Amino acid sequence: MATPKFKMSRSNTRHRRSQWKADNTQLQEVKIDGQTVRIPRRLVKAAQLGLVDVEQF
Repeated sequence: MATPKFKMSRSNTRHRRSQWKADNTQLQEVKIDGQTVRIPRRLVKAAQLGLVDVEQF
């Protein structure tokens, strides 16, 4: 694991943290019970099996 050699200033620390951005989840169109819904890909199989309520999406 990398260890810091020098103390990093508070300004530099916060500036570095502010560069990270989260991506929006990719939605996939799936036909469930005759209606097309857009849900995250990780929930497709659970929605097809009826484990997840798709009306909330």
